Amino acid sequence: MSQNIVLDLNEITLEKVQHYFENGDLTSVELVMFYLDRISNYDKQGPMINSVLEINPDVLFIAKSLDLERQNGKVRGPLHGVPVIIKDNIDTADQMHTSAGSLALEDHYAKSDAFVVKKLREAGAVIIGKANMTEWANFMAYEMPNGFSSRGGQVLNPYGPGVLDVSGSSSGSAAAVASNFAALSIGTETSGSILCPAGNNNIVGIKPTVGLVSRSGIIPISVSQDTAGPMARNVKDAAILLEAIQGIDPLDAATLSTRKYSSYIEGLERASLKGKRFGVAYEFCIKHLNQTQRSVFDEALKLIEDEGGEIIYLEQISPFENIESDYKVLLHEFKSGLNHYLRTVSSGIKISSLQDVIDFNEQNSERCLKYNQELLLESNRTDGTLTSPEYLSARLNDLEMTRKKGIDLAMDRYNLTALISPNDVWYGIPAKAGYPSISVPSGFDDDGMPLSVIFTGEAYSEKKLIHTAYVFEQISNKRVPVVF
Repeated sequence: MSQNIVLDLNEITLEKVQHYFENGDLTSVELVMFYLDRISNYDKQGPMINSVLEINPDVLFIAKSLDLERQNGKVRGPLHGVPVIIKDNIDTADQMHTSAGSLALEDHYAKSDAFVVKKLREAGAVIIGKANMTEWANFMAYEMPNGFSSRGGQVLNPYGPGVLDVSGSSSGSAAAVASNFAALSIGTETSGSILCPAGNNNIVGIKPTVGLVSRSGIIPISVSQDTAGPMARNVKDAAILLEAIQGIDPLDAATLSTRKYSSYIEGLERASLKGKRFGVAYEFCIKHLNQTQRSVFDEALKLIEDEGGEIIYLEQISPFENIESDYKVLLHEFKSGLNHYLRTVSSGIKISSLQDVIDFNEQNSERCLKYNQELLLESNRTDGTLTSPEYLSARLNDLEMTRKKGIDLAMDRYNLTALISPNDVWYGIPAKAGYPSISVPSGFDDDGMPLSVIFTGEAYSEKKLIHTAYVFEQISNKRVPVVF
């Protein structure tokens, strides 16, 4: 960093980072050191957000190598030299562990990088560390608090540490970015685990179409619903990160039918809501909101109308009111997916099945079973082969209700650009459909809890959703930096 320039790196955007890099005002090493200093001061002491589970011991060497590449005229793109934090259920073939927050896997080193991690390294990103998360991606116990893991402890919401819910299993990924402990992060979602923590931590989260981003090398819950996705402090940065991590992966069959995409940020500055139609199942969305939360949602809808968008109030509550919220599909797919992961990826540990995880937890109950493990036990009672009539019927019903009779029906019938909902209301519907959503800050409630709106569309409608979310972000301007 130039001795004559003092840079404010809090809330810094990718565009500004690259500008500083190009002008010689900042190096990747200096940016990494800035984040390490903030982690030291605020994550493990002070407010003790506890969002960072592990630091990459090679991070400064990696940053230095990327600075040298730049000096030699090689710039890989907008992520070159940028620190990114990775959720602890994503494999990294380095000196960091991959544990999904479980003590049963605390000694697990992955044999190879997840496809997402390979893409990040190719793009020049600096993986600064692993984020704490809800253990087993919140698929362990009904009463487990959001953000708790036996290995890492409790992640706290930086807008109200110890008071406000941090939400979702990608809690550490969200809280770290909100707290300016990294420029960007990668979360994963099965049902709400990117969108909800993004909303509760006043950042942007994109849950992509299942298959747009590879799941290989990620500890699974559900083959039909799992996806990794970007988390950032603004829509444009999240879109850039999404471009970097997507792609066809021979090891993930879901990616083989991925549609060809154009740049998500191409034309972003010219994006408009004029003439666009947005559907809202209003009564369904507001029935559990308090007056302040409803007012914030109403304000968001008015902003869209003032910008030239048209709000379409869907007939009654249908088609969303009749979609069941249940774990049937997940219970079956978790056992099948986890057994495969542990048998093929584990290295040097004695855990090779869901049964082994359950046994380990029981043998170490004081450390591992603070909130029990009902979901693990229920999943382990399934056949693990996905042949059960209960599973097949539930899976087919999910697709029928959330796609043909749900999102696709609403989008086609009313010629919609997107569906709109408040945070933490109906994320399970696009989750079951495998369809994309993006969460954008929309304000705060009376307790200081960040709120958001979620834009949802049909399969592979990411660009349309990103452009919509970007315009909303610009006209609403509801991101408020954390102050420690």
